[in-house]
Amino acid sequence: MIYLSGKKVECTDRIGVMLSFNAGKQSLHGHTLFAADNGCFVQADKYSDDGFIKWLHKLDRNACLFATAPDVVGDAEATRKRAYPMLQKIRQSGYKACYVCQDGEKPDLIDWQKMDAVFIGGSTEWKLSQAAGDIIAEAKRRSKWVHMGRVNSFRRLRLAAVLGCDSVDGTFLAFAPDRNKKILKKWLSDLNDQSLLDL
Repeated sequence: MIYLSGKKVECTDRIGVMLSFNAGKQSLHGHTLFAADNGCFVQADKYSDDGFIKWLHKLDRNACLFATAPDVVGDAEATRKRAYPMLQKIRQSGYKACYVCQDGEKPDLIDWQKMDAVFIGGSTEWKLSQAAGDIIAEAKRRSKWVHMGRVNSFRRLRLAAVLGCDSVDGTFLAFAPDRNKKILKKWLSDLNDQSLLDL
């Protein structure tokens, strides 16, 4: 399991950074492990396809886990219309294209060939629903990378791991980062130990 922080941290093999388009002052370089988010969750009005692609060209694609196509929070149908044309452009820029799943999404409605990864977004209720679990299972069956957003507790982290997610992100390290990074490392270690016991 990899944890991506919304706050700049010293990267390890399991802790990285979630860079976000139009997020203001943020260091775009020196990260050995990160993903590139479209920024639609926080500042949808500032997003543009051209601006996002230009921003991606400033990043180190070799260290990037994935780049998310634009989405519409809480609306799967609108997200498909907005995201699908961008997935190919993201791939053409040298990144793994990630589709953000929103409320109402189902495995049989997804055009899986267009993407390399899926991001479980949407409302908390939907994120924890059977529908989201079914999407994760189908993504893993198709060997796609799976990411879950807004994970800020060990309980949620463990659930994401049990469902099969490869990475998560959250704001846990934004508050008391020195103390919380030690806690996060323990969470990840505990998850790894549990995985070994399950083998």
